[in-house]
Amino acid sequence: MLDRPRTVLSPDHEMFRTSVRRFVESELVPHALAWDEAGIVPREAWLKAGEAGLLCCDVAPDYGGPGGDFGHCAVVTEELARANLSGPGFVVHSDMVATYLAKFGSEAQKRRWLPGMVDGSLIGAIAMTEPDAGSDLKGMRTRAVADGDHYVIRGQKTYISNGQNADIVITACKTDANAGAHGVSLIVIETKTPGFRRGRNLAKIGMKAQDTSELFFDEVRVPMENRLGAEGQGFGMLMTNLARERLVQAVRGTVLAEEAIRWTIDYTRDRKAFGRTIADFQNTRFVLAELATKTAAARALTDRLIGLQMDGTLDPVEAGMAKLFCTDLQCEVLDRCLQLFGGAGYMVETPIARAWADARVTRIAGGAAEVMKEIIGRRLFQDAAR
Repeated sequence: MLDRPRTVLSPDHEMFRTSVRRFVESELVPHALAWDEAGIVPREAWLKAGEAGLLCCDVAPDYGGPGGDFGHCAVVTEELARANLSGPGFVVHSDMVATYLAKFGSEAQKRRWLPGMVDGSLIGAIAMTEPDAGSDLKGMRTRAVADGDHYVIRGQKTYISNGQNADIVITACKTDANAGAHGVSLIVIETKTPGFRRGRNLAKIGMKAQDTSELFFDEVRVPMENRLGAEGQGFGMLMTNLARERLVQAVRGTVLAEEAIRWTIDYTRDRKAFGRTIADFQNTRFVLAELATKTAAARALTDRLIGLQMDGTLDPVEAGMAKLFCTDLQCEVLDRCLQLFGGAGYMVETPIARAWADARVTRIAGGAAEVMKEIIGRRLFQDAAR
């Protein structure tokens, strides 16, 4: 029932899935636990992924890309989730950083940075969150002050995925401190630039192989030609692209919910208690029936929105709905399935334990669940007032 044919993806997407799954299982899965312990994925893995065509799938051939669509990117997201990997940060690199460059970058910027992102020799990060500004991006304090044909950037970012590995960081800065959201600009900072400094690789309760950093900007001089779009357009760019980011999290959450149910079915068929298998208890069947039904609804929702994203018609509020529903569901499924594993579910060597720890951040990253509710609620009242 969980394996019903899907109509949103084409035979070409499914052929691509076969090659992605083969790569993930042979080149990534065997190293997953070691990368969790190290807290980072080596650059060699990025180069192999680039060679295999897993990075920046929808970048145009003119910039070194394979010229696929969002469906190909979704396949990569799904296969990484299916393998229960907490790293590497391919999704941040491909579905966030590369899309900002492809959508908002100048021709020179795209030719300068996208080919390296496609082949894995150039790793990207995006820096929005600050110690005192998370979901409230308008409250950021990082400043970019004009000085001739350069900006001088001062400030700090935190919780930045790919922060240790990154070669370029799209950085949200205030170019006009008095203009609120209209004073935010996005500036690409190359990490070899003097004054750029990485802080520690942050220790997390989950997603351990995903390097996550503090970043510091101490009088970093960056050419104005590194700014994406016009000055003051950064907040609008962020709001436009966050829809895709939120959909990606919904897609990942749905796949992990599906996988958790499969793991639990397999485990409860074999595990015995009181003279019968755990699967023989009515409670087990009822719990899994409820979770499978909700997960089927999540799959229908995310597949519909994948189609809208491929058509270029994805609505940001609908993406927020998907993120809210699917990430909440992911956490619910993993928590309730872990309970059916008993003590084994608390052991790090079991997939359910690692997935449970990794899942918690998804209700925060890309806009907290409470922010999603506010966005959705605001739209409801706007629509009602028309």
